[in-house]
Amino acid sequence: MWQRFTLYDLRVIGHYLGTLIMFSALLMAVPLTIALLFQEWEPAARYLSAAGGALTLGSLLRFLRVEPCRLTRRQALAVTGLAWIVLALVYSVPLYFSGHYLTYLDALFDGVSGLTTTGASVVVDLDHLSNADNMFRFMMHLLGGLGLIVVALSIGLFGKRAGASLYTSEGRREHVVPNVIQTTQFIARITAVIISLATVLLSLMCVVAGMEPARAVMHALWMAISGFVTGGFAPAAQSILYYHSFPIELVLIFLMILGSVSFVMYAEAWKGRVGAFFRDIETRTTAIWIAAMTVVFTASLAAWPLFSDLPALLRRGLFMVISAYSTTGFQTITTNQLTTVLSSGAFLSLALLMAVGGSAGSTAGGIKLYRVGIIFKSIVSTVKEALAPDSARVVVAYNHVGRRILSPEVVKEAMTVFILYVITYALGALVGIAHGHEATQAIFESVAMTSNGGIVTGVVSPGMPFTLELFYIFQMWVGRLEFVTLLALIVEVGASIIPRRKARGAS
Repeated sequence: MWQRFTLYDLRVIGHYLGTLIMFSALLMAVPLTIALLFQEWEPAARYLSAAGGALTLGSLLRFLRVEPCRLTRRQALAVTGLAWIVLALVYSVPLYFSGHYLTYLDALFDGVSGLTTTGASVVVDLDHLSNADNMFRFMMHLLGGLGLIVVALSIGLFGKRAGASLYTSEGRREHVVPNVIQTTQFIARITAVIISLATVLLSLMCVVAGMEPARAVMHALWMAISGFVTGGFAPAAQSILYYHSFPIELVLIFLMILGSVSFVMYAEAWKGRVGAFFRDIETRTTAIWIAAMTVVFTASLAAWPLFSDLPALLRRGLFMVISAYSTTGFQTITTNQLTTVLSSGAFLSLALLMAVGGSAGSTAGGIKLYRVGIIFKSIVSTVKEALAPDSARVVVAYNHVGRRILSPEVVKEAMTVFILYVITYALGALVGIAHGHEATQAIFESVAMTSNGGIVTGVVSPGMPFTLELFYIFQMWVGRLEFVTLLALIVEVGASIIPRRKARGAS
């Protein structure tokens, strides 16, 4: 039977959320510093005020509980599930007052999109957004891509006692190293090294392309962050098409691939177990899936004018395939070309790539190729059992950080999440259709929101109907939490709100 949240539970949850909100004030120091460096006085005042408000609110919530304790599983689920929305509400305040959003709900949409690394944006006049506001958008990507809880644990924000329960509540099951804190710190170090190297390389490319050094460094940093955490925000309205640079696109393709690889595989390679990476079920599933979808996508594009020559086909086609597979959302074709130039086959291919997504344990979204591989193994197991003698015992094994036996529990988890994603994709499509949009666009947009893919066709736009916008916000939220945490939270809250029936015979 589900237990109700007690007053003590609410105090504990509020305390931890207050800690995260106070941390957000520290995050706002980054755009504040950028504003001061570039003499952007209005954004500087905004972020200073927002940081002060976050410190005040966070401090008040932290006073709800003083004595230290170990978080229960229920409390950890609530903290993790609510953190994404609570922080988005806080982060959207300075964005809204920038004057680049039509409504506060639009700013909240960008806040949720940034934290969940969806990358879809409803900002108005992005090309003239301040450096400080742009930096804040990409800091949200960095925080959300690594995971709110991972970042908090890596810097010791919650101490050691709450680490394990919070880490698993964010949908993470595997430890890179035995200790949770060390695992989160390893993830942070890998991210810092890759983003730093990519920033240097992209900065040089931007300078060669004619950008001023300061502007080149900022654009390079933002692209490096968004590329590796598979976020999708770009500092220009034309996305990556703005740069018209094939070398930059190649670097970003490499970054997106790195971002869609599980951090566990990085740890295996670091330990010298490179062979484990190539034997892993997820690596092999990825190779088969990308090869098949690339062939389908290329074949569907070959007869269309925009991709009539091989260089254009490889350049634009390959980039869009990797962007969709990694759920990054970068684009080298315009939003209008998505619906008017791409063939229906190519359009559907991008939607399927986003729907499945990248690797489990990476910054990518979607169903995850690990689950697809497990479901395929389950089908193989079923066929073997049907063909085997009645007395035979069928055992199916797979490699994933060591050799494992396929168990009913693993298959059940993969199938459950797979079905929940498909249901949410369908519901989002129906909501889009109900708001008057074409079925193909509604389906594509729903997949982009739930998978945190970010490639959009124009349904997501400034000032869209608030009911549709709210549902898309919900889809981004539930997709980032991969359903289990959120559904458990909803049941817990429901059990606490709905009055219990009195037992029969009670006076």
